[in-house]
Amino acid sequence: MKNILKAVVLLLFTTATVSAHDGHKSKQDSTAQQADTVMTTPTSEADQSEHEHTSEAVSHDAHEKDAHHEKKVTADLADFPTIHPLIVHFAIVLLIVGAILAVVNIYFIKKELAWTAFALVLVGFVAAYLAGRNFHPHTHGLTEHARLVLEQHDFWADWTINLGFIGLLLQGINLFIFKSKRWAMAIVAVVLLGAAYAVAQAGHYGAQLVHIEGVGPQGDFLELEHEH
Repeated sequence: MKNILKAVVLLLFTTATVSAHDGHKSKQDSTAQQADTVMTTPTSEADQSEHEHTSEAVSHDAHEKDAHHEKKVTADLADFPTIHPLIVHFAIVLLIVGAILAVVNIYFIKKELAWTAFALVLVGFVAAYLAGRNFHPHTHGLTEHARLVLEQHDFWADWTINLGFIGLLLQGINLFIFKSKRWAMAIVAVVLLGAAYAVAQAGHYGAQLVHIEGVGPQGDFLELEHEH
């Protein structure tokens, strides 16, 4: 009987010990699992955030590439806010080259050079007139300093047109009346040098307006036709 009681007590003690051990182990496993869940959740959120950021960056790059492909490499004339700079460069180059030829021809006295200078000055004068009169853009919202620069630009542009016309007229008279007399050619050369200087000054102030004052690029500070 005593042996049976001892066996029962021993069995109960063993069972309680095993149950307590299993419970402790189960609690540890549960705690570890919770810790793993806690550690995994932020990581998953971080991965998700990084994935979303990467997707947005890829989408932005793709949008920029699409926008780049949509733009034309060669713009049409209608795409420019004003065609003034497309015309005025002819005046700058042709009037200066025409004046140089007129000076050189004082020494050579060649009819071919005289006619070439006349043709260059003619086209240069027409370009200067169109750029300064028909295709001169109107401005708005300029700073006080930019207005002063614009006044100088217009001042020298007017002198370019006036001296270009006088030089063209004198060169024609020299060709048809004075038959390329050296003294007449010298007078024409002086006037054309004045026109060349004037157009160079106008170009200087025009470049200052664009590249320093920011007037013109993408239509900034310009009164566009569709705004009237």
